[in-house]
Amino acid sequence: MLGIIYRDLKPENVLVREDGHIMLSDFDLSLRCAVNPKLVRSANPTVDPKNSNYCIQPSCVVQPACIQPSCFVPRFMSKSKKDKKPKPKSKPKTEIYNQVSPLPELIAEPTSARSMSFVGTHEYLAPEIIKGEGHGSAVDWWTFGIFLYELLYGKTPFKGNGNRATLFNVVGQPLRFPDTPGVSFAARDLIRGLLVKEPQHRLAYRRGATEIKQHPFFQSVNWALIRCATPPDVPGPSMENGGVDVKPSGNYLEIDFF
Repeated sequence: MLGIIYRDLKPENVLVREDGHIMLSDFDLSLRCAVNPKLVRSANPTVDPKNSNYCIQPSCVVQPACIQPSCFVPRFMSKSKKDKKPKPKSKPKTEIYNQVSPLPELIAEPTSARSMSFVGTHEYLAPEIIKGEGHGSAVDWWTFGIFLYELLYGKTPFKGNGNRATLFNVVGQPLRFPDTPGVSFAARDLIRGLLVKEPQHRLAYRRGATEIKQHPFFQSVNWALIRCATPPDVPGPSMENGGVDVKPSGNYLEIDFF
């Protein structure tokens, strides 16, 4: 939404706030671009807007998986005994969901921006940056794929014995998944889509974050309310006075940041 190509996503730059939500740091390599939001698909509810028997509130219409059926059942107004009729059988949930079309689909990120700069960290560089072909926002989705791979497997997929070997692997070696630990098919499919070497075929190249949000890996995420969601883990302070906890251990210092 802000038109920023970050270009340096890696674990060191992702911080966990005190409320458990995450934030990015270190925008030194970022590129600010002009953004023209574009409406890809508008919402066309099948329910007649003139019909006041139905309520379609923004808080209810989030995603099919999050729809509350109570928001879409008829509101039976108080009537006289003569006007009262037997209540029709309630519709199955699938029918209720079908009454509501998806929310408008909006692209508001620099999908067409281009840069020739060679910036980033070797293990996270996208192939188009290494080749010097110019790059756009697709490099962030490549880096996001590397980031997810490292979170799940504990290492990056193309790391070599040195920087030169790493760059060669990024450009020339295929993506491989270790046998262990076991990772879901949806997670591997997401990473595979993000780590396509040709940016024009990479997941999110055309529609940006919209494509990522619609991937099965994130099917249980309510994106509209993500800022209000309770994180799975909320870190607590490890010492009362705050700061940095430095513990001597042999010839090294163990530094715990929080």
